Amino acid sequence: MDALAFPGLDALATAVMLVDHGAVVRYANAAAQNLFKVSSKNLAGYPLKAVFPGDTVLLAALEHAAARNASYKQYDFTLVTSALEKIEVSCTVTPADITGFDGYLLEFNEVHQQLRIAREERLQDQTEASRAMIRSLAHEIKNPLGGLRGAAQLLERELDRQELTEYTQVIMKEADRLQSLMDRLLTPNRLPQLAPLNIHEALERVRSLLLAEFPDGIRIRRDYDVSLPAITADKEQIIQALLNIGRNAAQALKGRGDIVLRTRVLRQPTLARRLHRLGVMVQIVDNGPGIPEEIRERIFFPLISGRENGTGLGLSIAQEYIHQHGGIIEADSEPGRTCFTILLPIEPRGVSEPAMRAARIAA
Repeated sequence: MDALAFPGLDALATAVMLVDHGAVVRYANAAAQNLFKVSSKNLAGYPLKAVFPGDTVLLAALEHAAARNASYKQYDFTLVTSALEKIEVSCTVTPADITGFDGYLLEFNEVHQQLRIAREERLQDQTEASRAMIRSLAHEIKNPLGGLRGAAQLLERELDRQELTEYTQVIMKEADRLQSLMDRLLTPNRLPQLAPLNIHEALERVRSLLLAEFPDGIRIRRDYDVSLPAITADKEQIIQALLNIGRNAAQALKGRGDIVLRTRVLRQPTLARRLHRLGVMVQIVDNGPGIPEEIRERIFFPLISGRENGTGLGLSIAQEYIHQHGGIIEADSEPGRTCFTILLPIEPRGVSEPAMRAARIAA
């Protein structure tokens, strides 16, 4: 039985199958093929019981939808593919009368992906609220800082005893430090300046900076996929995001330990609820003590730090830069291993083809 073609469904990030009244798969979009790791030719024309051997739950959901001639949703169950891979999913079965097809549309959502998307949206909302509040505070703090520093300078000129200038210098240095902190809080507003970027070039820059900053005890190992295509990104923002994460790793190691820089290609990743043809995965792994459990869910919030003298801005800024490129950052940590995973599309969200071509020509 030949597979049907539905170009509109192929563009969906959600895994979709079309099944006829005999419970035979007639179509599976790219997201479904990716989810179940089976090609279309090994899905179309095969009964569901052959695609998912031993399944009874999905077939029962299909019967429920058929009996009521209405949508039916089955929550959180396990499908075992013909390759014996277990996948936790939810599935909505809907009677479908589409031109050229009469049967049922099955929409699958991977359970851990649903949880990841919900967590990502929650973190994004919380982070944006936190950053909006902190930007407002930063604007309010910057004004009196200038007056404070100016007053300290005037006071220093009036002092008769030279040793007292030590105190005015402390005031001015602390005012300058706070001014720098406020500037860093307000800087990530700039939109990305897009151009083709070899992610390994950015990682090599980060590697050289970390080795220069921690020359004695940090060992950095490369594990690169050299087949990766160039991404379209703001070079300085990507380098800064990777450097912030790499520097966090080196500081957690107290300058002594191992860091791995790893890259891999992603095929048909779903990032920020959008399906991309190709993406890039970058991992920065260290063998340090791990992120304290009490702050693991808040590490990307501004001013949250696991170090006594940390500003809590590095990961927040890194996350904002990566989000501006349509990507995400995930963190997995336990004592002895912390892994930050950066997922980026080859072409960022919202960038038109003419803009992409212009970026390539400009480069």
